[in-house]
Amino acid sequence: MTPPPAGTDGAGRPPGPPTSTATDYPSPASAWWIVFVLTIAYVFSFIDRQILTLLVAPIRRDLQITDLQMSYLLGFSFAIFYALFGLPLGRAADRMSRRGLVAWGMVLWSGMTALCGMAGQYWQLFLARMGVGVGEAALSPGAYSLIADCFPPERRSAAMSVYSSAIYIGGGIALLLGGMLVKLAGTTEVMLPVVGAVHPWQVVFFAVGVPGLFAALLMLTFREPIRRGPGAGPGGTVMHVPFSEVLAHIRSNRVTVLCHHLGFALMAMGGYAVTAWGPTLFQRHWGWTAAESGVRLGIGGVLFGATGCWAGGWFASRLARRGVVDADMRVGSVGAIVTMVLYLAYVLAPNAWTMFAITSVGLFFSAFPWGIAAASLQRIMPNPMRGQASALYLFTVSLIGLGLGPSAVAFFTDKVFHFDAAVYMSLCIVTTATYGAAAVLLRVGLGPFRRSVERLDSWRPTTQ
Repeated sequence: MTPPPAGTDGAGRPPGPPTSTATDYPSPASAWWIVFVLTIAYVFSFIDRQILTLLVAPIRRDLQITDLQMSYLLGFSFAIFYALFGLPLGRAADRMSRRGLVAWGMVLWSGMTALCGMAGQYWQLFLARMGVGVGEAALSPGAYSLIADCFPPERRSAAMSVYSSAIYIGGGIALLLGGMLVKLAGTTEVMLPVVGAVHPWQVVFFAVGVPGLFAALLMLTFREPIRRGPGAGPGGTVMHVPFSEVLAHIRSNRVTVLCHHLGFALMAMGGYAVTAWGPTLFQRHWGWTAAESGVRLGIGGVLFGATGCWAGGWFASRLARRGVVDADMRVGSVGAIVTMVLYLAYVLAPNAWTMFAITSVGLFFSAFPWGIAAASLQRIMPNPMRGQASALYLFTVSLIGLGLGPSAVAFFTDKVFHFDAAVYMSLCIVTTATYGAAAVLLRVGLGPFRRSVERLDSWRPTTQ
C-alpha cells in the first residue's frame, strides 16, 4: 500500500483545523522551563547587543570616530545582518530542530561579542558587530515558534511577554555590569593572557561574551515540543510549504501585517533610540559618569522595562480570555499613546532625576508590546510559517527600529542642532514622532487583525 503524501492526514487529505485542547500542550512545568531557558538566552543576547551603549565615549576617543559613525555600530552594523540572515534562519526554524538552531546561534553571537574585544580599528569592530547580528538572528524565530507550541493561544501573550522581558533584563544587566566593569578597569590599558594589552572597553566585551558560550548548554535541558495548530503535520511533525505559499498568505493578510509590522517597528525605533543614547544623554546633559548612568539606568530598565513587558502580556491575556480577539493590538496602541505623551515632557525636565523618572515610566509603557507583538503574529500564521513570518517581522523591526532609531537621534544632534548636549532634544523629536505614528497604525489594524484570525480557521495548504 502506498503511504499517504507527507503533510496529509491518514486519508491523504490536508489536515483540517486544529482539534487540540489545552491538555494536549506540555505540562505547565515543562512549558515554563522552556520559556525560562529561552529567556536566559535572550538575556545574554541583549547583554551582548546593548553593552555598546555604555561604551560610546571611550570607543569614540580611542577609535577617533564621530557620533554618526558610532551610531552605525550601535544600530546599522548589527541590524542589517540580523535582518538579512533572519529570513533564511526563520525558514530553517520551520523545517528543523528549533532547539539546535538557537543553541548554535548562541555560540556564534557570544563568540563574536568576545571578538569585539580584539578590535583595534573601526572596521574590525564593525565586522564583529555584524557577526553578533548573524548569530542573534537565529534566536527569536525559533523561540517564538517553540513558545507557541507550548501554550494555547489565550495564554501565549503572557508567556511571550516573559520571554520578551529579557530585552529589558538583558539591557539593564548590560548597563549595570558594563558600568561596574568600566569603573573597575579604569582608564589605563589592561594586560590579558594571549591577547596582550587592550583598552578597558575591550575587556568589557570579553567579560560579557565568553559566559554566553557556556550558557548555550542550557538548550540541552529540554526536549523539542511537537508542532501544533493549523498546518502542523500528523503527530506534530514538520509540514513543509513553499515560500511562495508563505508570501501568498501574507498577501491575503497584507493590511494586518502592514499595520502590525510598521506599528511595532516604529515603537521599536523610539525604544532603541532611548536605549542607545540614554546613557550618553545623562552624561552629556547632566554630568553623570559612565558608571553612574550605567547603574541607574540599568536598575530602571530591569524594574520598569521588565515589569512593563509582563504587565502588557498579562493585560492582553486577560482580555483574550474574555473573548477580545484583538487584545494584543489594543494593548500595544495604549502603550504607544502613553509613551508618546511621556517623552513629550523630555524638553521640560528641570533636573536629571526628573528626566530619569520620565525615562523609567516611559520604559514601563513602551515595554507593553514586546511579548504581545510576537504572540499576535502567531495568532494569524499557520504552524509551517511561524518562523518565517517571525523573521519577516524581525526584519522590519530591525531595519526600522534598530537600523534607524540610533542614527535618527545622531542625525538631529550632528546635522540639525550641531551641539552634542542637544541629544535630549533629538530624543524628544524621534520618540514622540515614532510612538505617535505607531499608535495610529495599531488602531487602524484592529479590524483587519480580527478578520485575519477568522481567516486562519479555514486555512489549508494549497500545495504539498
